[in-house]
Amino acid sequence: MKLRQVSDLSDFSRGHWLRELLCRGEEPSHVQSSPDGQHLLLLQRSRPPALPRVVAFQRHSIAGADLERSWQPPQPALVGLLFLQSPVVPDSWVLAVVWEHGRTEVWHFVVAVGWQLLQTLELCQGARARVVSVCSQGANLVWCEERPPLGAHSDTSKCAFRFCVCARALEAGEQGVRLGTARIVLHNSPEYQVLASPHHVFLVPAAAGFATTSKFLLIWHPEKAEFTITAPSAGFIHSKVLRSSSDSDFKKLLLGSVGLLSGFAPLDIHTSTVSSSGGLLLVSTKGSVSIVEPDGTQRHVFDLEGGPLAQGSPVQLKTFGSILACVLAGVLYLVNQNSGRLVEKEVLTMKEVHFLESQGEEDSIQLLSQSGIYSFSFSKPEDSSRPEPCLVEMVFEEACRYYQRRSLSSSKLTVEKLKKGGTFQAPVVLAAILQHSLHQKQKPARSLQDTYAKLLSTVNLELQSYMSLELLKTCVVCAPESEVESYCKELVEQEVSRILQSDMDKDNLAYLNSVFASFPKAAWKATRSCLQLQQNGDGLLVARATPEVWKKVLCQPQLEEVGQNGMVPLFELICASFLRFKPKWLPSFVELTQQYVSSSWPYSSKEGPEGRVPLYKRALGVLARKSKHGEADGEMELELLLCSKRPKAVLQALHLLIHLKQWQRVVEVAEKFSKLSPLLNKEIFITLLAEFAQHRELDPYLDRLWPLCPAELTASDILTMVLQHLPHSQEDPVPFSSEGNQLTVGLLKPLLQRVVQRPSVQDEMYSDALQSSTFPPPTPPREH
Repeated sequence: MKLRQVSDLSDFSRGHWLRELLCRGEEPSHVQSSPDGQHLLLLQRSRPPALPRVVAFQRHSIAGADLERSWQPPQPALVGLLFLQSPVVPDSWVLAVVWEHGRTEVWHFVVAVGWQLLQTLELCQGARARVVSVCSQGANLVWCEERPPLGAHSDTSKCAFRFCVCARALEAGEQGVRLGTARIVLHNSPEYQVLASPHHVFLVPAAAGFATTSKFLLIWHPEKAEFTITAPSAGFIHSKVLRSSSDSDFKKLLLGSVGLLSGFAPLDIHTSTVSSSGGLLLVSTKGSVSIVEPDGTQRHVFDLEGGPLAQGSPVQLKTFGSILACVLAGVLYLVNQNSGRLVEKEVLTMKEVHFLESQGEEDSIQLLSQSGIYSFSFSKPEDSSRPEPCLVEMVFEEACRYYQRRSLSSSKLTVEKLKKGGTFQAPVVLAAILQHSLHQKQKPARSLQDTYAKLLSTVNLELQSYMSLELLKTCVVCAPESEVESYCKELVEQEVSRILQSDMDKDNLAYLNSVFASFPKAAWKATRSCLQLQQNGDGLLVARATPEVWKKVLCQPQLEEVGQNGMVPLFELICASFLRFKPKWLPSFVELTQQYVSSSWPYSSKEGPEGRVPLYKRALGVLARKSKHGEADGEMELELLLCSKRPKAVLQALHLLIHLKQWQRVVEVAEKFSKLSPLLNKEIFITLLAEFAQHRELDPYLDRLWPLCPAELTASDILTMVLQHLPHSQEDPVPFSSEGNQLTVGLLKPLLQRVVQRPSVQDEMYSDALQSSTFPPPTPPREH
């Protein structure tokens, strides 16, 4: 980057006065140059005894009348200096000087004549209105005005919404200046600072606004008559078309988003300005620079050095093409807006500088200082025919984050240090390989080193996958509407596959949540493909996923990482997809995951997924969330409980079946799961024996229940349990009841006979000794 002086201010009219003003320390609070760069406006709000004033200086000593306006408090102050295009005369502009009480002076400069006052207009329609912010968009004026309430002691909460945003066309031609009809864009609103881009107007909450209304930004689209609500912490929230004047009420605009907005943190804005590309540049008090696009999305650009910014420390921002120039504490930062990479950092020797228009030159920056006007030109590199691809820049940026996390040093690692240092060779090697591969199709690249060539052959498949993914993204953007859906399905499949092969961190999990929410069917097909889920010849579900993929699926983040903005773990996402598209497969899928867990982690290991919450309970949680929005699926709950084969889950399913009085299935479950363990067999039998004692519903299945009786239960144990669970009758029991639902000894007789006739446990223990041919055993022969 080269610095050169292009003017010593002598080429301005009254240049000596301008130099004296700057050298005397009367620094202007606002500097603005005309669209053609020939005029310089200085707004000074000096302390007494000097008066606040606006002074215009003409470049190249253009002759003519000068422009100087001043005011003295309590006279209404100046709010804005705006250059507006003239729709009548091409490449012509006028200067609008807007005062706080709405009076607007329209000036025009004529060569050899100088500055001429074309007309004085009243911008506001009410005499008590006060303009707090104004901007120009083409030939239109957009401003925010305060309309004080009529009552002297009005409600404070109502007074906060006493502002409105208005727009009015200002047409300057040969016949004079004409104001169009005033339009109320937004009424009953809090105070906003209005900032205009070529096609949109950004509404930034004032610093003194209410905390409830300073959590979001508004973007007005004049051509569509549409408002967009966006919050830097959440991105796009809502958009609404204003079809009538009643829709422009501030409270009605936010009616559907109040609950969502209440959970956001207040905006952290130190400085805001509009970039040349039409986005809104924001600088936070922590020094973070970000850009809000007209569609409501936000993107982080760069972090300024020096820590938190003080409230009074000025930060100047201006964009020149794709380069963002920022001046803070005497340091000039040049940052690439697209990649966020620091292009250059220069310590300025001038005390205070102001950006000027560069007259169409995007590769140079002009700065006004006390000693003159300086130009910084950032020339392109010699090998400009082969610029670094974005992928190469991403490699170094990701390497910076990777090494910074693992570094014990407090110094910040930058891309430039990484390229020049030579300490870390991995990103340099990978960047060289990518440079070689990505430019092979454009022009022959120089041959790689042998070691690089070997590494290229290793990562060649990954590189081809990346190139096909980038090509697919381009197809999605450029495809007609009829083909977008097919491209999106393929794109989702590749994205899901890519994330399942990378680290499942918080960002990737949030990204997967958005993919499953936006493209549920495509995400379901992608999941089936990645896990290789299919039915075999016996109708059973099988999966041929690798152990690494299974670990990503079963990964359960910490509690503080889940639940933010509705984010759920991947296992729950897949279970929800099963419930939506293939509910019959969900129990089999849970059983498959349990089989993998049992083979990979020890039982009840806290490192594995079963160590925190069992998988069947996680699946039941997904089912419960679905049941809140529709009918409860009792059959699916039963299947999930039984497929877990856990004793508590099986008993819970058994009690659920008893509650539903599905006795045939109760017996089938008892027969199947009694074989798993003696303890579970005993619990199942005791449960069914208690039901048998209370009613006669199980009588048809007694011949299938009695074989389930555990060996350790005796006849007295059985009789005790039966007596404990007999139903309590209000009347005195009689030997022979007419109801026919009483328990009789005849019903218990087969079970008691079965228990009495089988050998006891002690008999089995000593059966070998009791069945010996001789007792006691013979004495062994003596040895001589």
